[in-house]
Amino acid sequence: MNASVVARRTSLDLPVDLPLERWRSLGEHIAVIAESSSWWLGDWLIYGQAHYPDRYKIALADTSLSYQTLRNYAWVAGRFGVARRRDRLSFQHHAEVAGLEERVQDHWLEQAERHGWSRNEMRRHVKNSHSLRARERRPVADAAARPSSGGKPAAIRFKITTERHIRWQKAAANQGQALAEWIVAVLDRCAPATVRTAAENAAATALEKCGAGHARRGPLEASAPRH
Repeated sequence: MNASVVARRTSLDLPVDLPLERWRSLGEHIAVIAESSSWWLGDWLIYGQAHYPDRYKIALADTSLSYQTLRNYAWVAGRFGVARRRDRLSFQHHAEVAGLEERVQDHWLEQAERHGWSRNEMRRHVKNSHSLRARERRPVADAAARPSSGGKPAAIRFKITTERHIRWQKAAANQGQALAEWIVAVLDRCAPATVRTAAENAAATALEKCGAGHARRGPLEASAPRH
């Protein structure tokens, strides 16, 4: 930027005689700032957590971004040391694989850089790879879980926020699992307890009704024998 270009919070004033090459260079400069700001914020937050824990939330309140968004910046920045960040890829490229193991992160970032993948293209390749590995690892489990009546597996689709997706992806990575595989495992662990609780509640209700009936008739011992 020079004196002829005035940058404000909500505008960029350009001179009427700005040469083409200068205009292009200015656009590249702005793009670098926009892309770098996510890393800058992430590193700024990590520093604040380490050096000013008692002032951390006060500083966050001074920004215009939500607390969860800033936490995501800090988490992604913390997952990639400076030496492992690739300046030819966006912050969002890194965020897509932040929940994976380091060697897997490096693999996908290298592929994205080599092939010029966009963030969405890399996401699709990662997702397809996880789905393929999950299918290869689950043939026995799928056969055991398949209903004897010949029912087909059902596909379940639902929408979640970006923050929740990152949080779940991180949890799955900590368990060494693909996201879909982790979700299924968590649901399988929770389902038996939930079903058991429902059955116990039903039994308790039945006992209460039975007890109430006996209470209306009086104690069993007091019932007059029939001749």
